[in-house]
Amino acid sequence: MKIFLKTEDEIELMRRANRLVGKTLGELAKHIKPGVTTLQLDAIAEEFIRDHGAVPTFKNFPNPYGGPFPASICTSVNDAVVHGIPDNTELRDGDIVSIDCGTLLDGFNGDSAYTFCVGEVSEEVRKLLKTTKESLYLGIEAAVAGNHLGDIGSAVQNHCEAEGYGIVRELTGHGIGREMHEDPQVPNYGRRGNGSMLKASMCIAIEPMVTMGDRNIWLMPDRWTVKTRDGKPAAHFEHTIVVRRGKSEILSSFEEAESVEQARTL
Repeated sequence: MKIFLKTEDEIELMRRANRLVGKTLGELAKHIKPGVTTLQLDAIAEEFIRDHGAVPTFKNFPNPYGGPFPASICTSVNDAVVHGIPDNTELRDGDIVSIDCGTLLDGFNGDSAYTFCVGEVSEEVRKLLKTTKESLYLGIEAAVAGNHLGDIGSAVQNHCEAEGYGIVRELTGHGIGREMHEDPQVPNYGRRGNGSMLKASMCIAIEPMVTMGDRNIWLMPDRWTVKTRDGKPAAHFEHTIVVRRGKSEILSSFEEAESVEQARTL
């Protein structure tokens, strides 16, 4: 395992790439409503990213099990956990859609994901989203220099399992920098004090993938989309952070997406 600690100059470049991801998610939030297709959202995201001088990292991203990813964002609807491919299926009232977005800007990567409500979503599903987002921030609180990877996973796992939800184990967060996926892997489960020690200036993406039912998943024939086996909904939230002493720094942003969501409820 080779972990690259980042300089402050490199962290600043990563901050810029991740802020663009946050702005992209905010732009997409304006368009998420019943009747829109995920392919339309993908076109909006690609244009927005390229207009801001970056490249959508996911487009043509290699897959060891099949062909490269054909789109600029992952759009995972309802029981799709992650890596959903945008298509012409229209979003419906009551759906949820997890959008995972990556940018490459000035040689460094940004990566973040947010699960959006489409129209009026049931309270049961809203609670799943709320709990998953809470677990992300609990994981970030544990991601400080001197702690271990298991402290992050334990924080996420304990919070979600206390509400009866499942934690996907086959997919993890990851290191990030010049490459989208670097060491170390960052599981969403674990035991406190276990795993590699976190060091200041490590950049990692923490991304709880949480299921309303059991945690079992399967890979669809497209060799990308991962769905829950029981067909129940799943949520996915992700931030890129830099590990610091005392309190880590979030490089990505949900502010733009959340402001659009809040405006809708007024």
